[in-house]
Amino acid sequence: MHFIITDASLARSRAIHLSGTKLVLALVGLSLVMMLLAAGLYHYVFLKGARERWPVVGALVRLVVADEFEQRDRFMRENLDAMARRLGDMQAKMLQLEALRDRVSGLAGINPNDLKVAGSGRGGALVEGHAMSMQELQKTLDDLEKLTGEHQDLLTVMESRLIDQRLKTMMLPTQHPVNGPLGSPFGWRIDPFNGHSALHTGLDFQAVVGTPIQAAAGGVVVAAEVHHEYGNMIEIDHGNNLITRYAHASKLLVKKGDLVRRGQNIALVGTTGRSTGPHLHFEVLVQGVPQDPMKFLNAGRNAAPAAVAALATDVAAPRAVH
Repeated sequence: MHFIITDASLARSRAIHLSGTKLVLALVGLSLVMMLLAAGLYHYVFLKGARERWPVVGALVRLVVADEFEQRDRFMRENLDAMARRLGDMQAKMLQLEALRDRVSGLAGINPNDLKVAGSGRGGALVEGHAMSMQELQKTLDDLEKLTGEHQDLLTVMESRLIDQRLKTMMLPTQHPVNGPLGSPFGWRIDPFNGHSALHTGLDFQAVVGTPIQAAAGGVVVAAEVHHEYGNMIEIDHGNNLITRYAHASKLLVKKGDLVRRGQNIALVGTTGRSTGPHLHFEVLVQGVPQDPMKFLNAGRNAAPAAVAALATDVAAPRAVH
């Protein structure tokens, strides 16, 4: 681009050539000057006018400020309404959690009325159609946080109770120790060797030699030996003064001190010791007193929590042979 500048007094002219780059730089410089002038004008007219309360400028500034406050208030109100709706959803879920807590407490054997906490079942402070203030919203959040902590503590207690019940169930001999039909039951019978009446202190399961014998519950092997009457015999301690005995085995698969789990193969059926044929003689002893193993096996077959709990109580305080 060419510019020609003519000086009339000197009768001279001067040509100026601007390339594309120089022209762009000139426009940028001109734009910066205009921006600075505009900023200076704004500072002088609006800020100075607002401070000195010029009539027209003051009214304009008040309109601008009022519009900004209105937009900010509308933004905050929309966010408060959104948070209030989310709080309503949280409170609905909290009520569902309370119902679930009552059902789980029943499974844990805990009276739900004993687990009621402050604020339970109130539903919260939200009212449909009521615009909440920031203070009301914060108070509701604090109440929910407190209620959530209380429910967490209660659920932790119930979880511990359920785990304890599960462990007790796993330590009760409720699984059949061998796959075979029942022969002689627990109780008084005629002894097959001397023909006299005698107490049969266990159950006899008929099975062929070599049939696996399984642990009726988890525990620790306290005896794996040859007995003059029981033959190859295993005793497992399940805790709480409860021991199971497996007799007349042909082969022992565990040794004293082994930790066994429910259903683990511990021996093979045989006819060793005082035996008239291949079978498993299975006993349950509580504090050294023989108990009828069938009540344990029936509890395992029914899988009823109440029956297992009653059985655990009975194990904790046996009174007589039954």
